[in-house]
Amino acid sequence: MRNKFILWGIVILILTWTTALLIKAHYWIPIFLTFLYILGIYNTYQTKHAILRNFPVLGYFRYIFEEISPEIQQYFIERETDGKPFPRHQRSAVYRRSKNLSDTVPFGTQLEINHRKYEGIKHSIYAKHPKEELPRVTIGGKDCKQPYNASLFNISAMSFGALSDRAQMALNRGAKKGNFYHNTGEGGISPHHLEGGDLCWQIGTGYFGCRNEDGKFDAKLFTKYSNLDNVKMIEIKLSQGAKPGHGGVLPAVKNTPEIAKIRHVPPGVTILSPPSHSAFSDAEGLLRFVQQLRELSGGKPVGFKLCIGDTKEFEDICEQMNILNIYPDFITIDGAEGGTGAAPPEFSDGVGMPLEPALIFVNKTLINYELRDKLRIIASGKVLTSLDILRAVAMGADLCNNARGFMFSLGCIQALRCNTNTCPTGVATQDKMLIKGLDTNDKTERVYQFHKNTLHTCNELIAAAGRESYDQVNASMFMRGDEFEHLSDTYFPDILENVRKR
Repeated sequence: MRNKFILWGIVILILTWTTALLIKAHYWIPIFLTFLYILGIYNTYQTKHAILRNFPVLGYFRYIFEEISPEIQQYFIERETDGKPFPRHQRSAVYRRSKNLSDTVPFGTQLEINHRKYEGIKHSIYAKHPKEELPRVTIGGKDCKQPYNASLFNISAMSFGALSDRAQMALNRGAKKGNFYHNTGEGGISPHHLEGGDLCWQIGTGYFGCRNEDGKFDAKLFTKYSNLDNVKMIEIKLSQGAKPGHGGVLPAVKNTPEIAKIRHVPPGVTILSPPSHSAFSDAEGLLRFVQQLRELSGGKPVGFKLCIGDTKEFEDICEQMNILNIYPDFITIDGAEGGTGAAPPEFSDGVGMPLEPALIFVNKTLINYELRDKLRIIASGKVLTSLDILRAVAMGADLCNNARGFMFSLGCIQALRCNTNTCPTGVATQDKMLIKGLDTNDKTERVYQFHKNTLHTCNELIAAAGRESYDQVNASMFMRGDEFEHLSDTYFPDILENVRKR
């Protein structure tokens, strides 16, 4: 192809230039072709891209189609039940609820319900009337002086830096209107978090917003911010589901001077959070750190977030709770299916325990150590729909956090460009031009409506199951497809004995 390009390129250039000179018009055509030919000659000798070396001009189409392949997939190929990590029908439900439109669907389900992966709720023929009041849960143990009455459904951790300033403002204003909390993420408390909504301040391994020049925990800075009226809870991040055992990543292109000032780091460089905390190194140290933060914050609820990996480590924490008589007010369990703006694929795909088995393990372990009534469990990790919330509660959670659902309510289209600073909706970018497209007043209302309508559907679901309250939600109200397969084997057994041997 290289040799053909060089030979036929010269022929075409001679013909087009000759024609243009004879008619004395359309010089732009040979000029354009000359540019392509020079580019092609360059590509035949460069050594970085084999495709461009073999196909000097046509090879660019490969990169063009690769760049727009997510859009082609989403707009022209994807069916209602397709799409990763969230299928189209789930995203559409969030969009409709956030716009306060009807979220009904016509003509029946498109899911394969005769399948072992199917999960559903056992409805009751004695269904109840759904309650209008949205569910709330009080967080605060024996040492907590300022218990917090939280919503069942809240905004999970997303830092200013990962998300734009307008996105954070809309989330916080929506949280204020809906009376639910907004987790700051590990990037610290920014002015955009202080729009009147309740905050759960997340303290990560980088101690952003409460660190000294060496990157260590600064008690004075923590005391200053933790005693803000907006801050209702403090969460120590041990690990997150999308990249457990790996520190957070803020790409240099997103590390603006404003963000660097909030985090107390130099601007314009990639910020890598350490994989673990410097303030403690074992279970006892963790619990004493919990106690320290509770005292410095004036007795506000303090807990920690982790993705379950080595189960023995969590059991050690539980054992130390009873030995030290120090108990967190809550534990946030993040599933391996949790999201992030940037993570190595091996961590996203192959590290950590999924949410459901993690919740079951944590709940049973706390019961075994007689700790379950001393703290709350918060579930995080693809808890998007009302069914997801109830499933998490049935597995042992007291309340739930969600990040990507609230991003959808802001207008996120799952473009999968969170780590490139080119988010087309202005949600996960620091590009001022792109951010201008996000209207905070409109998105505030959508955040509020998504939260309200999702919990309203939760109320309808538990009423359909004949339950009066969320205390009655348990695994017995759910059914799974593998149960149907067992029934099928019972009533329609294989009759291989009737097959004649040949």
